[in-house]
Amino acid sequence: MEKTLYEQTGGTYTMQGDYCLPNLTLPSEEERHIGVWAHRRRQYLKQHHKILYYNLLTSGKLRFHLADVEEEAQSLFSSASQRIRRAGGRDRTAESGESNGVGAENEQHPQPCGGNRLCRFDFCVTTENNQ
Repeated sequence: MEKTLYEQTGGTYTMQGDYCLPNLTLPSEEERHIGVWAHRRRQYLKQHHKILYYNLLTSGKLRFHLADVEEEAQSLFSSASQRIRRAGGRDRTAESGESNGVGAENEQHPQPCGGNRLCRFDFCVTTENNQ
């Protein structure tokens, strides 16, 4: 009997009843942490990008991809928290004396209609009694 391509490349079979099953092993992977961001990425891929998810899964690259996502998210989170700590945990608008209230004058974007009128798409709101 002629050897199969699998046998020619060094593969072996085990007899299980009437069937010859190939002796397959997964390549050894380095142990990397998979955290909350990686789990969220996996769920996102499963729900919205099924083809990419299954391609990564069947090629054995999913864990590496998720570990890379986790590392990147952790580094972004730590750099953002360091910037917040350096700023003293305060909002920049509070330091400059600007109001954060809804409807404050400095919150309104300058409008092309000018004057005391705030224009939006198909209607105008007058801020004074004069029209």
